[in-house]
Amino acid sequence: MARGELMKKLLASYGRDDEFRAVAEQIIDEEEKKNNRVLARSLRKTLEAAPSRPPRPRGLAPLIPFPEAAGDFIELVEPVHTKQDIVLSLENVRVFIGLMKEFRRTDDIRRRGLPVRSKLLFCGPPGCGKTLCAEIFAAELGLPLYIVKLDRLISSYLGETATNVRKIFEFARKQPCVLFFDEFDALARARDDGGEHNELRRVVNSLLIFIDRITPKGFLVAATNLDQSLDAAVWRRFDEVIWFDRPDRRGVERFLNMKFKNVAISFDPISHAAELEGYSYAEMDRISVQAIKAAVIDMRKDVRESDFREALADERRRKHGSARLAQPT
Repeated sequence: MARGELMKKLLASYGRDDEFRAVAEQIIDEEEKKNNRVLARSLRKTLEAAPSRPPRPRGLAPLIPFPEAAGDFIELVEPVHTKQDIVLSLENVRVFIGLMKEFRRTDDIRRRGLPVRSKLLFCGPPGCGKTLCAEIFAAELGLPLYIVKLDRLISSYLGETATNVRKIFEFARKQPCVLFFDEFDALARARDDGGEHNELRRVVNSLLIFIDRITPKGFLVAATNLDQSLDAAVWRRFDEVIWFDRPDRRGVERFLNMKFKNVAISFDPISHAAELEGYSYAEMDRISVQAIKAAVIDMRKDVRESDFREALADERRRKHGSARLAQPT
């Protein structure tokens, strides 16, 4: 191929890592055929030293601007965790694999007139991985994650119309993304409370109608810590309900193995698994991180059992204080 054509291809492929490298290899081969071996070696060395960017997920549409008026209660979150950072039950792993396969065959499924599951409800106590799972799920699909804070949304629209609520769903209809409604139980409580402002009820009812009618290009995910607050009208709007429970003994052991797998330790964390039954993943994460930090602070190479015990004692103190605050006065 003529050198000029190769250079045009190289420029045209900029930003597409695999294609760019393939064209660069062609240019290097051309130089070797012309016996320009010094130049070819130099080019190949430069190419091999260049950092390889992670491949961009196929089919991910460019980000479109989010409606400015709604920006006060929605946030684009860049994923920092991977599937190696979460422990899920085997049942939930199976459900999420099924959802991802379904998403990737969306066009084929819809051509047959069949629905695609795209509206998910995450239920479970705090600290059991709902928000983390939404982040990792979006990253695995190659979709941007937008988090909507319902408490801010509701408080922002008292005395106003639901116009900007509509803008959220219009955005989700156009932009392939995971739109995550955190603290969704705030919506249920507001809807059922007879003392709430009529305008608030209208906003909430509009939101539920939009959820019912939307067919997102990605996923709409709502999370609640208080599933008992949700009435039947809310439940039926979701295609799938996924439960996040506190870990059992096996889940505790898997989490400890994951947390300490790349850390030098002088004790067996699994020996403390029985003491951690009933703790959430967030609580166990705090204990583990605090134990690891103790070694760093003391400038030691390994984490000791005493570090872990002290971190566990701190978490118990914290839980005891939280329980006292939760007691009625």
